Amino acid sequence: MQLNKIPATIVTGFLGSGKTSLLSHVLKNAAGKRIAVIVNEFGELDIDSELLRSCPLDCEDEAGAVLQGENGIYELANGCICCTVEEEFLPVMQQLVARRADIDHILIETSGLALPKPLVQAFNWPGIKEFCTVDAVISMIDGPAVAAGRFADDEAKVQAQRLADDSLDHDPSLQELLDDQLSAADLVVVSKTDLLSDAQIELVKQVVQAQVPAAVKTLYSNQAGLPLDLVMGVGAATETHIDKVHNHHDQHHAHGHHHDHAHDHFDSFVVSLGEVDGGRLQSILTDLLGKHAIYRAKGFAALPNKPMRQVLQAVGERLDVHFDRLWQADEARLTQLVFIGKGINKADIEAELTLALAPDAVSA
Repeated sequence: MQLNKIPATIVTGFLGSGKTSLLSHVLKNAAGKRIAVIVNEFGELDIDSELLRSCPLDCEDEAGAVLQGENGIYELANGCICCTVEEEFLPVMQQLVARRADIDHILIETSGLALPKPLVQAFNWPGIKEFCTVDAVISMIDGPAVAAGRFADDEAKVQAQRLADDSLDHDPSLQELLDDQLSAADLVVVSKTDLLSDAQIELVKQVVQAQVPAAVKTLYSNQAGLPLDLVMGVGAATETHIDKVHNHHDQHHAHGHHHDHAHDHFDSFVVSLGEVDGGRLQSILTDLLGKHAIYRAKGFAALPNKPMRQVLQAVGERLDVHFDRLWQADEARLTQLVFIGKGINKADIEAELTLALAPDAVSA
């Protein structure tokens, strides 16, 4: 048995809970650690990995931390990571084991619909368990969403937020997914607390305490991020006790059901445009979020005469916008947005977004 196993951190949570922000924060403050990143996100265009991929370039002088060759980023874009463990996840882990002399830590970002348990169990596979261990499963929770009661035990509130069919035989509700993600958590991080009042934070604490065992630590994070020693070096060795965790997913399998949240249970597509008017785009997006069942909209915008790329992230009816990096000289200045929702039509969304095109810009 190898004593110095590579620690792996699994970051799970619903769409928009702050997983990518946490990973980016870790990479920017890695203090020389050599980190490999596995990213899994639904959608034709993997926006999250694009954001992460830009970090090694920005952070190289500070941290020098991300593996070269594929930039240390491994993308699993062929469906939910917990449904493709053998086909997608294990081969990547085998690659990392082969490169173990060059790796200090592994970060794994799951999709919003993934369950952590099958991933953790994979760390017990021969060829993996000898060299890697799960340092911690971190479950991210969107603070404002919890404060709004979106993931309370009230089934009426949960029903409106489902990402799949009403039948639990085919796809669990958001409440079940939340329960399953929390059941395997070694650490819970409530994000975006800077958007909450003291009273709302107290409400969130009560909700989380009712869901999470007292032994599981809960951290509350704002945009400043968390000290790395709180989220890395936990030493939970989660794979050694994961089989004791029982969740809804196990129960459905016990009754002959299948864990199936394939792409046909929700709509996912990418809209590509040329340069756009930033204010008009934000106004149209805000209007679309109010009119349609869009669970997530995320991507980049190219603005005329602006040297930096703009990032847009929408969850529910909240839209966040910031600039992340300079456009590269050989890079096409395109606006690309991925949408995930229920009953949304690409042609309709694209027609409205086209109204944000800047003069002389053309659709890609």
